[in-house]
Amino acid sequence: MPLNRRTFLGTTAATSAGVVLAGGAAAPSAAAAPGHGTKRHTFSVLGTTDLHGHVFNWDYFTDAEFADADGNDVGLAKLSTLIDEVRAEKGGRRNTLLIDAGDTLQGTQLAYYYAKVDPITARRGPVHPMARAMNAIGYDAAALGNHEFNYGIPLLRKFEQQCDFPLLGANALDARTERPAFPAYHMATVPTPRGRAVKVAILGLTNPGIAVWDRAHVEGKMTFPSLEQQAAHYVPRLRSMGADVVIVSAHSGTSGTSSYGDALPHIENAAALVAEQVPGIDAILVGHAHAEIAEHRVTNAETGKDVVLSEPLFWGKRLTVFDIAVAWERGRWVVESVSAEVRNTNTGAEDPRITRLLRAEHERVVAYVNQVIGTASEAMAATDAAYKDEPIIDFINFVQTETVTAALAGGAYADLPVLSQAACFSRSAAIPAGEVTIRDVAGMYVFENTLEARLITGAQLRDYLEFSARYFVRTPAGTEIDPARLTNAEGIPDYNYDAVSGVTYDIDIAEPAGSRITDLRFAGEPVADDARFVLAVNNYRASGGGNFPHIATAEQVWANSDEIRNTIISWVQENGEIDPARFASVDWRLTRAGQPVFDR
Repeated sequence: MPLNRRTFLGTTAATSAGVVLAGGAAAPSAAAAPGHGTKRHTFSVLGTTDLHGHVFNWDYFTDAEFADADGNDVGLAKLSTLIDEVRAEKGGRRNTLLIDAGDTLQGTQLAYYYAKVDPITARRGPVHPMARAMNAIGYDAAALGNHEFNYGIPLLRKFEQQCDFPLLGANALDARTERPAFPAYHMATVPTPRGRAVKVAILGLTNPGIAVWDRAHVEGKMTFPSLEQQAAHYVPRLRSMGADVVIVSAHSGTSGTSSYGDALPHIENAAALVAEQVPGIDAILVGHAHAEIAEHRVTNAETGKDVVLSEPLFWGKRLTVFDIAVAWERGRWVVESVSAEVRNTNTGAEDPRITRLLRAEHERVVAYVNQVIGTASEAMAATDAAYKDEPIIDFINFVQTETVTAALAGGAYADLPVLSQAACFSRSAAIPAGEVTIRDVAGMYVFENTLEARLITGAQLRDYLEFSARYFVRTPAGTEIDPARLTNAEGIPDYNYDAVSGVTYDIDIAEPAGSRITDLRFAGEPVADDARFVLAVNNYRASGGGNFPHIATAEQVWANSDEIRNTIISWVQENGEIDPARFASVDWRLTRAGQPVFDR
């Protein structure tokens, strides 16, 4: 898949400089400090991240307004109202910049529809709703997130063409030229009442994990070196180009850890390392980790100066506001102070300008996801699926097993048993009794993963299951069980607990992690270390996502480019009825001292 080189560096290194937005309230006056004539000015940089296709405060999987236990709202329409309020408070659009830290193109059925059902890449295709909304709100720049690559490079390039702002990725390189395939940075200006405007450089950094998670789309086409390396290369250049202020928009968390272990030599969550190791950065807008960080200060090891980091909560739930004070010294603006806070988007109504702009697209997607495609003989729910073997997860594994078995029929691996892994992606997922819609099925599998088949041994399977079982909090026999406190040990998310079908096993939660899998059997017999299986596995896990052992290096015997979600939807359309009697079974259970923790 050749890259569109419209924006390669050489043509893109000198990216749109000197953007000044007109309109809005007058900028605050530059002030002189008491006792001397130093000119000062304060302006603000607003930041969002991990929007994941959210325009409306709407949940397409529940077909209702978004709601959570914390009272959050989501979407660009809510953000737009808050952004207007903050702009007015901070001196208008002339005195503010608006940036994003990535993961824009994936996450809702709205985003899926315009990638797959009515794709923006089609001849005379539509404009992507996220581009239309972000253009209307007035973004200045956005960093690339890893999920920007989920639908392939052609769709990302089309989205880039539709945006009125640059998509930045200093460490997203063309594999052939080793130069950035997207603009590395954007130079903007903030006017002041007297004297030269403040020159603000925005450096965009994305996640090295793209090379693992979206290998099928980028292998041989793009490479993703470390954030620290590329920041160290570009920040001095931006300063030499006259940047008074350097802001990094980084799709990378602050923990210094990687979910893919040593599958890559580059750290996944490196934003704090960039702040510590690379001098010359004033602030970093953090993304990717789906955390809320109002203000976190990291001392640069070389200069001793603080770098201010902030991450607003995902899906548009929060807006970061950096306030930056500069003073005129020796013919240039010098940063005196930086502070950050996050604002909650649930304080106002959706901006009618945005909802009117995209109402037709929203209603089209609502109609699409509510199409009836089959029936279910009984209801299934994922409410308890994180700690019980529930039929709704069995259904995913059943379809995956059936799909891989059919694909391998007649081939060299047709006689091997097919196992399958699946996770509880959403505890609110449910299949109702009676009519079943696309929305119901899509709600079980909310990610755009594809299906693969990998060869594993019995010993590797046991290691895999032990690693997965770390998810449960160690709970000694005889102590009270609280399901609400039983899962997510060490912060492991639900999507990184895999239930495997085709074998039976117990998980003894009284034992330490690494020694929990007991009575592992296939067809009633203990699983031998040298037994051979085919594992139906999603591409995220097969590519190293979650850092599960063995699977990323296991031999691939089959792969499919269709999304698992679509495979399940097609199965329902072709079979007509979902009947748990065909697939529901108790393959695994939690135990203590050999006794089950929960009754069935």
